[in-house]
Amino acid sequence: MKKLGGNMSEEYVYAVARIRSAELRLLTSSVLESLLAAKSYDECLRLLADHGWDIDDSMSLSTILKNERDKTWKFISELVPDPHVFDVFLYANDYHNLKAAVKSAAEQINRDDIYLEKDQCSIDPEIIRKALQQRDFSSLPADMQKVAAESLDTLLHTGDGGLCDIIIDKAALTKIYESGKKSGNEILELYGELTVAAANIKTAIRACMIGKDISFLEKALAPCDSLNVDRLAKAATESLDAIYEYLSHTAYLDAVPEIKKSPSAFERWCDNLIIAKIRPQRHNPFSIGPLAAYILARENEIKSVRIILSGKINNLSDDSLRERVREMYV
Repeated sequence: MKKLGGNMSEEYVYAVARIRSAELRLLTSSVLESLLAAKSYDECLRLLADHGWDIDDSMSLSTILKNERDKTWKFISELVPDPHVFDVFLYANDYHNLKAAVKSAAEQINRDDIYLEKDQCSIDPEIIRKALQQRDFSSLPADMQKVAAESLDTLLHTGDGGLCDIIIDKAALTKIYESGKKSGNEILELYGELTVAAANIKTAIRACMIGKDISFLEKALAPCDSLNVDRLAKAATESLDAIYEYLSHTAYLDAVPEIKKSPSAFERWCDNLIIAKIRPQRHNPFSIGPLAAYILARENEIKSVRIILSGKINNLSDDSLRERVREMYV
């Protein structure tokens, strides 16, 4: 990832001005309340169409959400000379595709429907698929080559898909964290840090609940600045209360009540924290931060719409949906 420090070019000054205009079209909390109050899924679609979402009656929910993500990235690609500066937001998808390719190669199957599409990734999924099928990893980025070889070898020799996932998941988190650090941009660094910390906490909780040992945790947890993974791992081998006690002495003290509620409540807390941290970018005219914040705001918006529309399809109560909907950027 290209480092983003230093003075902005004229292209970025123009880009921030375009972002300011686009922010006016982001969904607000009042719009989400209207969606929650809507009597049906179809009424929600009409409301979204009124607020600029491209929708027709033939679209599935997954297509609607994908189209909105595509719009975001198309818009960003028009604004910056090198949209790869935001690849940190796509690395999780690359490593999802690596998992799919490793398991396909090990099982000697060839399916296209298990990969995320090229426009959602920083690496063409076909490159990853071919590398694993041909056992030639030279076409992959250097940091992915080792992971691809190790995870495939592990799966072939142990048949342990869970261990394979751990190897790839940790590599993905490490990539996200390091890319955020190297970016020179506070928003990308924040995203990397919180993504890794949240994943570590969720892994520790799950590991504790199913009785995983310290060896598992050492393999699974990825280093980050805001957590001491050794202490978190030790706590996870003891009890949930030990995890809560450790977290109470970290930046995640306020997350503990949400963790106790449910995994979805904790995920909502994490997403809301990111939105709160990036909100000052709305008043920052002189950095690339507002572009990164806009990408995160749009993803947050799309996630909340998915929760509401899925709830309408499944006849969930407004109150249960309201507990899961994220805070909006605007």
